[in-house]
Amino acid sequence: MTQTKAFFFIVFAMCVVVTVSNILVQYPFCFFGLEHVLTYGAFIYPFAFLINDLTNRRFGQEMARRVVYVGFFAGLVASWWLASPRFAIASGSAFLFSQLLNIAVFTPLQRKSWWKAPFAAAAIGSFFDTVLFFSIAFAALFGFIDVMASRPDQSIFDYIEIFSLPVPLWLSLGVGDFLVKITMALFMLIPYGVIFVFFMPIVHIPQKSNASSCEE
Repeated sequence: MTQTKAFFFIVFAMCVVVTVSNILVQYPFCFFGLEHVLTYGAFIYPFAFLINDLTNRRFGQEMARRVVYVGFFAGLVASWWLASPRFAIASGSAFLFSQLLNIAVFTPLQRKSWWKAPFAAAAIGSFFDTVLFFSIAFAALFGFIDVMASRPDQSIFDYIEIFSLPVPLWLSLGVGDFLVKITMALFMLIPYGVIFVFFMPIVHIPQKSNASSCEE
């Protein structure tokens, strides 16, 4: 597969993951009493970090950034149409920041133990993705986005008690999603390791500039 074909395939995969996760995050995980702390989106979104890391490892951070930028715009449009403007803004902001942060963390760590770069990048990226998405999508502070878009306010005003303390439901859902994302990040190490070892064993090495070559 040429790099151009690979780019379009990766962008398509990224857009599918982001769009599906944005839809599923609206639905609580109604099993085992976890409907107040977990949504289905938490099981899908970690695949975005897997795609990002493999792209970075095989083709380098510049291509990984291009995939993020294209995925951001495509995901924004799809989410605006399939979900709502507020969800599109929340997911787009969270996606762009967390994925670029993922690249920044992954790149300098990729020559260390094979698992350190993908896990550290996914863990840090997932944290900021969760904070940005759940606050913008559900906190009352951002209800003005729905008003500006002439949509019903999608803010979650409910509270639940955790250890006798009132906690906003949207925050509880965010914590639950983050914990699942961390768990999924561990599981993602399995396909990451398999794909890396058998299909892309060569680590991307940036070409040296002419100046540095002359110095050597």
